[in-house]
Amino acid sequence: MAEKSKILIIGGTGYIGKFIVEASAKAGHPTFALVRESTIGFKANLVEKFKNLGVHIINGDLNDHHEVLVKAVKQVDVVISTVGSALVGDQLKIIDAIKDAEFGNDVDHMTHAVDPAKKDWAKKAEIRRAVEAKGIPYTYVATNFSAGYFLHSLSQLDVTSPPRDKIVILGDGTPKAIFTEEGDIGTYTIRSINDPRTLYKTLHIRPAANTISFNELVSLWEKKIGKTLEKVYVPEQQVLKNIQETEFPRNVLLALMHAVYVKGDHTNFGIDPSVGVEATELYPDVKYTTVDKFLDQFV
Repeated sequence: MAEKSKILIIGGTGYIGKFIVEASAKAGHPTFALVRESTIGFKANLVEKFKNLGVHIINGDLNDHHEVLVKAVKQVDVVISTVGSALVGDQLKIIDAIKDAEFGNDVDHMTHAVDPAKKDWAKKAEIRRAVEAKGIPYTYVATNFSAGYFLHSLSQLDVTSPPRDKIVILGDGTPKAIFTEEGDIGTYTIRSINDPRTLYKTLHIRPAANTISFNELVSLWEKKIGKTLEKVYVPEQQVLKNIQETEFPRNVLLALMHAVYVKGDHTNFGIDPSVGVEATELYPDVKYTTVDKFLDQFV
C-alpha cells in the first residue's frame, strides 16, 4: 500500500478547518495542524481531540517568522489552507507550498458580488492568480454554503433555529443554492488529495439533492413541521439598500446571500471540465448528508 501523504492544515481550529483535520486524520494521513499558542488555550478541548486522533500540533501562525512556516511546510507533502476571510491575504506567506488555496464559494464565478463581499472575494481571487503564476500544484475547493452555518436558521438573521411562523426570503426565492454538510466538506477535500483528476482544477461540491431554491427549501421545512409559514419577500433593491445601511460583519453576510439567493451565483454557470470537476461524480461512494436529512434534527 502506498504511503499516505503528510498533510498540514493551516486554520485547522476554525469553523471548516476542524472538519478537514478530522477527515485527514481518520483517513490515515499523517496530519499536522498549525495552531497559535493563544488558540491552544481557549480551544483546549478541540486541540485535545486532535491529539487523540494522532494529529501533530505545531505552534505558530501566519505572522510568525518565515522560518517557522518553512519548517512546518518542509515536514509535509500537502498544505491545506482553511483560514478565514480576515486572513486570506496572509496566505501569500505560505503560497509556495500550498495545495488547496481556499474554501467556500467559487470566487471566479461570484460575478454579481457587491461590496463588502466583493472585496473579500477579490482578495481570494488574487491568491488564486498568485498560485497559478508560480506554477504551484493546486486544487481549489468550492464548497458553496456550509449546511451548519446557513441551514440552522434557514439563513434568518438573529435566530438560532429554523422559523416556525414567518420567514424572510431575499429576492423571489427561485435561484438555486448549494449546501454541503461540514463533515462532507472534509471528506471530499481529503479524497481529492493525490487524485490526479483534481490537479490544477477546482473541485466543485454540488450534491444534486442539496441544490435547491429558497422557495423549495421553505416548502421542505413546511412539510416537516406541518405548517405554512408567512413569507416576506424582499426585493433586490431593498436588499442592496440593507447591505449599504448594515454594519460589519452582517453586511458581508447579506452581500453573500444576495449573490447566491438573489442572483444565483452558485448555479448560474456550468463546470468547464478543463478547469473543474464535480465531487459527487468523482466520489460516488461518499454518502453525503442531504438537506432533507440535515433539517430533521431541528423538527
